[in-house]
This record gives sequence, C-alpha cells and structure tokens, in this order.
Amino acid sequence: MDTMRDRFAPVVSRLLDEDPRVALVLAEIGTAGFAEAMRRHPHRIVNVGIREQLLVGAAAGLALTGMRPVVHTFASFLVERPFEQVKLDLGHQGAGAVLVSAAASFDWPAGGYTHMAPGDVALLDTLDGWTVHVPGHPDEAETLLRHAVAAGDDKVYVRLSAQANAEGRAVGGGGFRTVREGRSGVVVAVGPVLDAVLDATAGLDATVLYATTVRPFDGAALRRATEAAGTDVVLVEPYLAGTSTREANDALSDVPHRVLGLGVGRRELRRYGRVEEHVAAHGLDARSLRERIGGFLTARR
Repeated sequence: MDTMRDRFAPVVSRLLDEDPRVALVLAEIGTAGFAEAMRRHPHRIVNVGIREQLLVGAAAGLALTGMRPVVHTFASFLVERPFEQVKLDLGHQGAGAVLVSAAASFDWPAGGYTHMAPGDVALLDTLDGWTVHVPGHPDEAETLLRHAVAAGDDKVYVRLSAQANAEGRAVGGGGFRTVREGRSGVVVAVGPVLDAVLDATAGLDATVLYATTVRPFDGAALRRATEAAGTDVVLVEPYLAGTSTREANDALSDVPHRVLGLGVGRRELRRYGRVEEHVAAHGLDARSLRERIGGFLTARR
C-alpha cells in the first residue's frame, strides 16, 4: 500500500492543474515529487530553501494576494519552528493556508527528537480558527487534502502519517463516525490508531467513534454516543496524550462524566528504535490499549 505522503505530490499536482489559485510552498523537503509540476507551473511553486520561517511567511504573502497556498514539510519544521509566523503572518493577518505535515509524532525515529512533533495539534490549539485533519489511510488523506484546499480561505492543518489503518473509510463533513456500538463507554479513535483501538476493544461492550477531523471537535457526536453508552470516555490520539480532553469535557460539562486521554507521553524517548517500538513504549499498541481501556471502563463495575 502506498503511504499518505505518496499521495501528497500527485494530489497537489492535480490541484495546481485544476485551480489557478493554488500555489505550493516548500522548504527543500518533498521537492522531488514536484519536478514535472514545477515545469508546468513555475510561478506557483516556490522552494524557499531550508528557511521554515520564510516558508510560512511566503505562504501568508501569497494568501494576501488571493492565492490558496499549500505548505509542506516535516511537522516539527512546519508548526513548531515557525510558530511565530503561523501565529502572526497567518492568524493575526487573517490569512488562510493549508499546512500539510509529514513525519507526525515519531514516524522517522532515526531523525531523532528534532524530527518529532507529538505536540503539534496541542500547539495549534493555542490559536483560533484552525481546522485540523488527521487521516488514518492514504485514501482519506487524498479526500481531506482536496477538502482543505477547497475550504475557501480557511486555516487548515493536514497531519499525514506513515502509520495507517488497513482500509480507508468515507470521510468528509467533519463529523465523527460510529464504527462500533456498545453500552459501557465511548472510545474515540483518531486517524491511524483506529485499527489498534478496534483490536483492543474487541469483546468489550463499548462504542467506538472514528475521528479524522479533530478541530472543530465533534462534541455533538460524542454527546449522542454517551446517551446510549454512558459517560465514560476514552480518547486515543496519535499525538500528545490529553490533547482533546478539554474538548470532551466541554461537550459533557453538564453531566457527570470521566475522561481518559491516551496518546504520546511527554517523556522523551532517547533511543532511535523503530516506529513499532515507539508505539509500544507510549502504550498505543493493541495489547497496552486493551489493558488501559478495559481497566478504565470496568473500574466502576
């Protein structure tokens, strides 16, 4: 199966062909996939070199002229390093762009901690007005990329990952999908953790919701699910644990409830290892999830 990032260049190349407003801004990363598109659209593809602050600033400038810029590099270089430009050049100026990241939380362990950004969604949460897509399969990534570019002049973050579920699901519209129904709690699985969550909850009487758009958070879907399954909620996110806990608490603020946020821990893992080892170390493998989810949902019985 190809990866989400494999889909990125072909999809954006087609969007450049289809829409004269679309522009692409790169900082060396990913340029090889756009060689042909650069020949067709030399004035709408900009490579700023290894200058991530300029990457975002140039995108904001293009947006202010009426273009729809797509901006791409590793998550740590797209959200963390140029955060001031994300905050000011885009947010403060009311300029929209589509930020598309790669490497996610720990997709390239050999790159070390400089290439890991488990806090990216939490960091964007400090700003107003961002839509955040977290696809769990290359097909979903393609659909959500197209939605993001077509979203007027909004600020959109698309978080691509090398990790993926075995099959894609219908996405669009921003709401959470019910994948499994139960009566002893609700588990929200975000993007590429869905397969592990389904394995972990097999045999548990729990509702599983699938989220590929996490901002805005679909509090209404969570609330509906808890009406039948009860108000014990587990959030399983492929980034910093607890990132969406506040959103879930707000959705259920008028009813007694419990929320457990699972995801990437704050402790830095200093050995490169493999992706699978990082998943296990953060307790995001199916066996660990089953212990933690099962223990939480059965604690009141």
